[in-house]
Amino acid sequence: MPVLTEFPDLWSGPSILRSGKRKLIRNRTRSLPGVQIVSCGTYVPDLVISNQQLETERGFDPEWIEQRTGILSRRYAPEGQSTSDLAVEAARRAIQRAEVDPAEIDLLLVGTFTPDFLCPSTACLVQDQLGLDCPAVDLQAACSGFMYTLVTGAQFVATGNSHLALLIGADCNSRIVNPNDRTIAPLFGDGAGAVIMKKGEPDQGLVCYQLGSDGSGGPLLECTSGGTRVPTTAEALATGSHFLQMDGRNVFKWAVRTVDESIELILEQAGVAAKDVSLFLIHQANIRIVDSAMEKLGIPRDKVIVNIDQYGNTSAASIPLCLDDAIQAGKVKRGDLILMCGFGAGLTWGTGLFRW
Repeated sequence: MPVLTEFPDLWSGPSILRSGKRKLIRNRTRSLPGVQIVSCGTYVPDLVISNQQLETERGFDPEWIEQRTGILSRRYAPEGQSTSDLAVEAARRAIQRAEVDPAEIDLLLVGTFTPDFLCPSTACLVQDQLGLDCPAVDLQAACSGFMYTLVTGAQFVATGNSHLALLIGADCNSRIVNPNDRTIAPLFGDGAGAVIMKKGEPDQGLVCYQLGSDGSGGPLLECTSGGTRVPTTAEALATGSHFLQMDGRNVFKWAVRTVDESIELILEQAGVAAKDVSLFLIHQANIRIVDSAMEKLGIPRDKVIVNIDQYGNTSAASIPLCLDDAIQAGKVKRGDLILMCGFGAGLTWGTGLFRW
């Protein structure tokens, strides 16, 4: 099984990629045992936007959306509700289910690429609304945001530098897409997911994981205005550069390869077969990406959590939403191996095998 992947001519980007010299998947993995997830909580807005509604209001083709993505509906945050509000609701549910005193939470990390503001951080807004006494910071890895947040939080807990960590993935994607762009707008929804993590038994935690990035693929998925290179101006707004832009064809090709090969790498490095994994939680970007991984790895459908039909692509919230669905359905028990895989803008990816 090749653990090195080259993507020459995948996009008309930096010459190092076109020359095929850069390796995107390396044989470099780590482990973080001794941590456990004690609860999960999620929240999605009440407003359901169906494919039929998009057809009525914007002229989108509902059959094209379903056939090409697997999405039937998504949730949109109403006016006045932001990423921090979604994160707070998910966190409250996770805290309640964990039956812990919020005063004991000593770390708060929020994975998001749709913050309420450039500053202060969304994590600080969440910390204030929950009344927590702890450091709080955002991590920005787009749709890989939850995996980066999970691994970062696990490091604090595993080393004893956090006793009770609140780790959140939240995004309000409906605010950063052009609502009339039929190639992007139907794909995304809003939501949040949170987990509480603390010390676990030696056999629990991240058996094997990999975080990766390739910034030269940044132009495939980008929002270019609103930062220091292209400040927000009337001219920038007029061009629509504050909206998410995506090279869908090449993102899809990259995602299929990255998901397949990163999962294969993690399984090989962990010394387990796909059949040994109890559940697969693959970022819900497109059902065809999920189906490709299932076919390539021989994964039975009943081992894969799929909710993209209900929520669309919720970015950093995607994996915790799948996890919560599995927990509430009674599909997660002590000792299970759960494989999580996120991928997105940056380009970034994060794949981890977690023993419950």
